Amino acid sequence: MAKIKSVFICSECGHESPKWYGKCPSCGEWNTMNEEIREAAKSAPATKKRVTSGYSAPYSINEISTDDEHRYDTGCHELNRVLGGGIVKGSLILLGGDPGIGKSTVLMQICQFLGDTLKILYVSGEESKRQLKLRAIRLGVDSPNLFVMTETDVEIICEQIKNEKPDLVMIDSIQTMNLTELSSSPGSVTQVRESTNMLMRTAKSLDIPMFVVGHVNKEGSIAGPKVLEHIVDTVLHFEGDKHTSCRILRAVKNRYGSTNEIGVFEMTDKGLREVDNPSVMLLSGRPKNVSGTCVTCTMEGSRPILAETQGLATQSGYGNARRMATGYDYNRLSMLLAVLEKRAGYYFSNSDTYINIVGGLRVDEPAIDLSIAMALISSLKDEPVAENAVVFGEIGLAGEIRAVSQAQMRVNEAVRLGFDKIILPYHNLKGLSCEGAELIGVKNIRDAFEAISG
Repeated sequence: MAKIKSVFICSECGHESPKWYGKCPSCGEWNTMNEEIREAAKSAPATKKRVTSGYSAPYSINEISTDDEHRYDTGCHELNRVLGGGIVKGSLILLGGDPGIGKSTVLMQICQFLGDTLKILYVSGEESKRQLKLRAIRLGVDSPNLFVMTETDVEIICEQIKNEKPDLVMIDSIQTMNLTELSSSPGSVTQVRESTNMLMRTAKSLDIPMFVVGHVNKEGSIAGPKVLEHIVDTVLHFEGDKHTSCRILRAVKNRYGSTNEIGVFEMTDKGLREVDNPSVMLLSGRPKNVSGTCVTCTMEGSRPILAETQGLATQSGYGNARRMATGYDYNRLSMLLAVLEKRAGYYFSNSDTYINIVGGLRVDEPAIDLSIAMALISSLKDEPVAENAVVFGEIGLAGEIRAVSQAQMRVNEAVRLGFDKIILPYHNLKGLSCEGAELIGVKNIRDAFEAISG
């Protein structure tokens, strides 16, 4: 009889330990060590030699051909952009996001487009066949080449894939899958890791692309060990508030394309609809003649996007002023407030300060620093920013406005949407060409607010 023992595995990094720790010795996270019961593997006799009937021989890099390289068009321009041009054969794609954000919806819509030419297997461990059919009816999915399967045993699923040989496989979700030979429960670190490994080997051996849906934890990251993200080829993450219609698909990892691209979608009663011009959607409903709002241009990969930044500074009713940022880095906000007080003479010490990027967009680019500062100063002085102005630039600790990349593309996007006053770093003026808009180069924060007010 095999000896039974218990081990403690970190749910964040997969570190194994014979005893429990409050803090993981490997990644340093707290309260992530989970106990699992494991049976010791039977050791093979010492006299038995390993038999290798076949092995993978090394090849010269020049002998490997890529002539048959082909990407499947998903039928969605925004999704193709994030994937780097389409679905690569044999790739394993992990799709994560909050519950109800639209993960299963976008997979079903892909099935409808690719089902005309490809054979697709949709495996669900969370829904019954009837539930899948009802969702397909709501989304208008009726492809005869779409086959559904409700199963959680990974060995059975891989066997069906080898027998049916579909062109595309979708697993919804990896947290419900399990291997019967493992004693741990579905969703545990061991089950998720080993199930993904088996699916990966099947996808690579048969050259079949595979989508895998992953749940997220309360911190917003994909649940399961970090090794799960290392196994797959591409990690996509749905962002946005599920109570609003805007959805943003971002590539966190991509072996076949850029990780800087995003796809913008709008949730409707008929499923997800791609947004070709996200700037128009993000600027819709913008108030006029109101202080504390400013338009900026941020770069998401190769795409310039105009977004509205809002700032609010109000008298604090307590001893310590409150700071809050939505869609913007909190630490960056604290730095900007310190620069505004020390270098520009705008004091926020006794004011509660709030920052919001409208539309559920999250921006980490330093180029929107100047727009954040203008929105805060506008709210503090209660002076509206000019409605026809777009602002972008990075703020340094000395209060200087530093140059940003791809200024020409930002200017072109602003002019295309009808803005005729563009405030930008002075050092970006050289080499810029613009017709139909006034370019104002600024060197410090005070010059920027004087140029943009009224």
